[in-house]
Amino acid sequence: MHYSFGSVIILFLANLIRIYYWLILARVILSWVIRDPENKLFAFLLDITEPVLAPIRKILPSMGLDFSPIIAFFLLRLLSRLLLSFI
Repeated sequence: MHYSFGSVIILFLANLIRIYYWLILARVILSWVIRDPENKLFAFLLDITEPVLAPIRKILPSMGLDFSPIIAFFLLRLLSRLLLSFI
């Protein structure tokens, strides 16, 4: 299978989105176990995922639970499918 340069870029971006999806999932799971912001892994996950989750959190009404990861999963999946539709 031969990919054009544009297809390679799209596949690269889709894979980055997939990795980011897993980083958010790891943050969610670790937030149940590790609540220490001094933990390097947890701090890294907070730093890397907060730029996407914070704007979503601002839009969502306060409901006691943080639903921003669920919305982020949906949006990332949608973006990935949209990108892959161009191949």
